[in-house]
Amino acid sequence: MTQALTDADDLQSEDFGFGTQIRKSPYFKATVRWGAKGFSVYNHMYIPRDFGDPEQNFWNLVNDAILCDVGVERQVEITGPDAAKFTQMLTCRDLSKMAVGQCKYILITDADGGMLNDPILLRLDENRFWISLADSDILLWAKGMALFAGMEVTIREPDVSPLQLQGPKSGEVMKALFGDSIMDLKYYWLRHVELDGMPLVVSRTGWSSELGYELYLQDESRGDELWEKIMAVGKPFGLKPGHTSSIRRIEGGMLSYHADADMNTNPYELGLDRLVNLDMEADFIGKAALRKIKEEGPSRKQVGLVIDGDPLNGPNTSYWSVKKDGVVIGKVTSAVYSPRLEKNIALAMVAAEHAVLGAEVQVLNKSGLVNDPGTSAAVIVERPFYDPNKKIAAS
Repeated sequence: MTQALTDADDLQSEDFGFGTQIRKSPYFKATVRWGAKGFSVYNHMYIPRDFGDPEQNFWNLVNDAILCDVGVERQVEITGPDAAKFTQMLTCRDLSKMAVGQCKYILITDADGGMLNDPILLRLDENRFWISLADSDILLWAKGMALFAGMEVTIREPDVSPLQLQGPKSGEVMKALFGDSIMDLKYYWLRHVELDGMPLVVSRTGWSSELGYELYLQDESRGDELWEKIMAVGKPFGLKPGHTSSIRRIEGGMLSYHADADMNTNPYELGLDRLVNLDMEADFIGKAALRKIKEEGPSRKQVGLVIDGDPLNGPNTSYWSVKKDGVVIGKVTSAVYSPRLEKNIALAMVAAEHAVLGAEVQVLNKSGLVNDPGTSAAVIVERPFYDPNKKIAAS
């Protein structure tokens, strides 16, 4: 659900009318002032989705830097003497060597091995973790698991609201904000800092496949102040307000939960075997199911597609069937035109026996964005489509 507004000059924050049951981040009014024209709903909150031309937003990201309100990335905080043991129970990734100050991309699976979320895990202290969520109600899942786990843990949603500062010049902006020492922060590590008395956790993470940082504000009353401070400091570096880029994340093969994965999708279908450790001593939810899936092999696999035809007019808003010799073999989950690659690129889930690089397939596009007949030729390719080893983000 997206609400687009036509008269941005007269826009007031009250004009967005999803209702009081949809929460606003501490940066909401600032994003409206800075040109947000449309929002959608993510984790029961508003998230900016429109600052004008999405292609220009992409170029702002890959050439300079953008600041994004991602307060919708709600945190599940796990504390207590059994915090580490409980957190390990929630994920199939081995956390035994995770240090204080480290971040990890993890998968949260259910008893059938299906994915409930693919968040970033932050270890702030020995017995304090944050799960920085994609779009699903893991707070409720964790509370339910804690009730029956018999462990000494406390589960809550803390006063934490992240911003994403992403792009090649994001490091320069961070240095101007925090000094030269911030440049020592390694990829997927975090640091506790203050900015004009505002308590922050800063991490070298982000949903862009570019160099980037996330700034986790721990005082929602100062959200407007933090936004304006960053924008002012970033102006000499070309910093622009922006939104998470579908173009860049699909180029980078990054998942969007509910689009590319859900509770009926398992890690092996997505090629995320590296995040599943069946040999670790610790037990976790879904371990037996994932062992069985590995032994039998997944019935589907995610692939990359390059789709022929005119440039797509924005991302797909429905799943498109993928056919081989007239038979449906899967679906396109995320598709977009990449102006950098000058190609229509997509992530798709297809039957495992058809997941062959170089194979030619047909995409049936019901929304008519590719060609008038609604069918386009496509070829299965490697993913990610750009910077496959994530050298840009990790540099």
